[in-house]
Amino acid sequence: MADTEHLNRVRLPSAVYDLAIRLGASPEQTWFDIQLKQIGRMKRNLSTASWMQFTATQTISTSDCAFDWLAKFTPFGVISARDALCDGVGRLDIMAFGLIPIARMPHTPALVRGELMRYLAELAFAPDAILHNAALTWRVISADTLAVSAGTGETWSEVILSLDGEGRIGGAFALDRPRSATAPTLPTPWRGRFSDYRRHCDHWIPFAGEVAWEFDGREHTYWQGQLVEWDLC
Repeated sequence: MADTEHLNRVRLPSAVYDLAIRLGASPEQTWFDIQLKQIGRMKRNLSTASWMQFTATQTISTSDCAFDWLAKFTPFGVISARDALCDGVGRLDIMAFGLIPIARMPHTPALVRGELMRYLAELAFAPDAILHNAALTWRVISADTLAVSAGTGETWSEVILSLDGEGRIGGAFALDRPRSATAPTLPTPWRGRFSDYRRHCDHWIPFAGEVAWEFDGREHTYWQGQLVEWDLC
């Protein structure tokens, strides 16, 4: 236990280590993942004003840059989506009845970058990954702004995390997240916001969030969700 804590203190900037501890990350435990359930709404594309309601389950690794998000959309859960990153491979599939492919994104570096940026932004949901994921590289920009990156070469990705008045992750920003997995990849400013922090399982977790692209001089919010369950596994 002492060795793990010492190694993390040496490896991480003090501001990063302190953030993880403040959010409830455990210096002793290194093996568990996060499981969560969400409800919310998202847009099919940015050109529509309509929203689709969804329910989703997600697993987030605290030791690797990996996650798996599976959502079902109303009515009746006929349409489902899987958004994932595993072993460095990104995945984004849209299915009907869980079997019939509607859309499947090609496995490109742009898709991996987009999925890495999602993982980095969602560290707010997985504070233990701040301590235990050695694939993350950190730099301190200011007292309330941290940069976290992962990947190499074409897949290198960085997200800026901003802390709120309580020293928790209130926002995540990427300057150039790809909006397309294929050329032209349309690198675009992308932003997430977290709110409704609650003390849960000895962690501080945001139970609400939203995500937006920034272009044409304004934000285009396309995802809003709330947690209904959050557990260590």
